[in-house]
Amino acid sequence: MISQPIEIHPVGYVRSPYKEKGDAPRQGRFSDTVSEIVIDEQYRPALWLMEGRKHLWILCWFDRADRSVLRAIPPGTSAEKGVFAIRSPDRPNPVSLCMVDLLEVKDGVLKVRGLDAFDGTPVIDIKVYSPDIDCVLNTSGKN
Repeated sequence: MISQPIEIHPVGYVRSPYKEKGDAPRQGRFSDTVSEIVIDEQYRPALWLMEGRKHLWILCWFDRADRSVLRAIPPGTSAEKGVFAIRSPDRPNPVSLCMVDLLEVKDGVLKVRGLDAFDGTPVIDIKVYSPDIDCVLNTSGKN
């Protein structure tokens, strides 16, 4: 099958204290750092009625990732795994997915806690968190 090109346009960008590799936490969810997502003017109408949400899924394009990496050793382990089996930022298509706490929406800027993206990272989409959809109840004890 021949794949067609995919066109993605950022809806905004990240303002964060993380400037280079080593600054950002391994998982943003474990951080209390506050960042901002600045939404481009043309997409600001999409923020309508977002106030009052507690959590959001932020999808970013990790533009500084190494797209040639297919295997890596996750932190705290010694076994190499394929990047589709781990959460490495280095991958063929460096789309990041991060759940954040929404603190404020004002003038097209989202103030969030728990984002692990570098300053200037393109944001490609935002989705609301829904416990009915996004929470897996694991009764079998397996992941």
